Amino acid sequence: MKHQLKREQQLNCSIEKAWEFFSSANNLSVITPENMKFTVLTEFEDDDIFEGMIIDYKITPIFNIKMNWQTEITHVDYKKSFVDFQVKGPYKRWHHYHEFVENDEGVLVRDIVDYELPFGFLGEIAHQLFVKKKLDYIFNYRKDVLEVLFNRKRKVS
Repeated sequence: MKHQLKREQQLNCSIEKAWEFFSSANNLSVITPENMKFTVLTEFEDDDIFEGMIIDYKITPIFNIKMNWQTEITHVDYKKSFVDFQVKGPYKRWHHYHEFVENDEGVLVRDIVDYELPFGFLGEIAHQLFVKKKLDYIFNYRKDVLEVLFNRKRKVS
């Protein structure tokens, strides 16, 4: 079964600053909970995002099980949006659309993640039991970190 996660957050910064931060794969570990042991394996000469860019990661999403994850940047509209698509990893399908909308207060960041789990009905049971909660946890953590980095809120606990 297909699922969708939607989030948006207002950041008090310029479009340039938001784009620079989000389009850098090296910043993913900053906005991912430490207990997931998220590591970007791909080394970049520069960190400019481009269509066709392949990024390899190591992650420990559940039960202390280490997994490899590979995404490809399949779409880039400079300073407006980009898409990362899972090539290899824990999901049957992972399509993450990032959008940046400049406004009077800074930048509204929107995320739409379309995903599907493997293993049919067993994947659906896993989704109900822990995957959905884990994704909410990850994106809530990310929101808190971004509040600290861009909106000068107190530190994430």
